[in-house]
Amino acid sequence: MPVRPLVLYPDPRLRLPAPPVAAFDDALRAFAGDLLDTLLSVSALGLTGPHVGAPVRLTIIRAALDLAPRTYVNPELVWASPETARHREGSVSMPGVDEEVERPARVRVRFHDLDGTAHEVEEDGFSAACLQHEIDQLDGVFWIERLSRLKRERVLKRYAKLRRS
Repeated sequence: MPVRPLVLYPDPRLRLPAPPVAAFDDALRAFAGDLLDTLLSVSALGLTGPHVGAPVRLTIIRAALDLAPRTYVNPELVWASPETARHREGSVSMPGVDEEVERPARVRVRFHDLDGTAHEVEEDGFSAACLQHEIDQLDGVFWIERLSRLKRERVLKRYAKLRRS
């Protein structure tokens, strides 16, 4: 399956919410295959439709490079713990920079698989952070928006410097 080109920050498509998937069909499965091939080709931990310029509410996540990727269609956060945790985050759409982001330590997420079957999972630790990060992206919230203004400005300066070199 083809590897799709990545959309790079500050492309405005990264700020658009992805509409819910309505048709669980061969076209969706083909797109998911392309997204998986793209995720593997760039060694990403997560990838969404918007990362490749497609307004599709689908993400593929492998919270560690040795874990099997999991596909989430129309994922939504249904519960988040009051306890928080910090993890380093970055994006394939903003290569070369990362920063610690504080998020709820545990989450419950409702989603569909590629056949349209509904599921609900509860995750904690880095897996929870990955799910929240990718759901944010599907909602049009780029990861740097979760940083303080000072940290966001520093990340943007580092990214601009990397793009110039």
